[in-house]
Amino acid sequence: MFREMRRKKQILTSEESIEILKKETSGVLALSGDNDYPYAVPLSYIYYNSKLYFHGAKTGHKIDAIKKNNKASFCVISQDLIIPEKYTTSYKSVIAFGKIHIMENEDEIRKAIELLAVKYNPNDSEIGRQTEIEKEWNRLCMMEFSIEHMTGKKGIYT
Repeated sequence: MFREMRRKKQILTSEESIEILKKETSGVLALSGDNDYPYAVPLSYIYYNSKLYFHGAKTGHKIDAIKKNNKASFCVISQDLIIPEKYTTSYKSVIAFGKIHIMENEDEIRKAIELLAVKYNPNDSEIGRQTEIEKEWNRLCMMEFSIEHMTGKKGIYT
């Protein structure tokens, strides 16, 4: 169903790919947008229990695209160092393929947004995080991306 990577010597292990997803802070979510044009949007995320979680507004292009077609991919670039003398880059990246849905269960939404809050502001207090979450709660939309296939790749010069 998913293509094999052509350059096998550049494949990252599953563990290396997961470490990139855990460590990095942003990636690009690709969806099928209006008039079947690809729609790619940069997002903050959290990787937890083999899934990706995103937050955003309850309406907009991203939400419309998810409702239309739940298949998606998410790309994270961990390293991108230009090596001019070799006309190449030293990079590491991960692409996840899967299905995304808008979360509805309030307990699951709260768990996901709390995980995001800790990742992006680890020094805030529990009270500070909860205050911020409550302030945004009514406008908050959480999305869950179930990974069906994932590949990690590194440049030869990494």
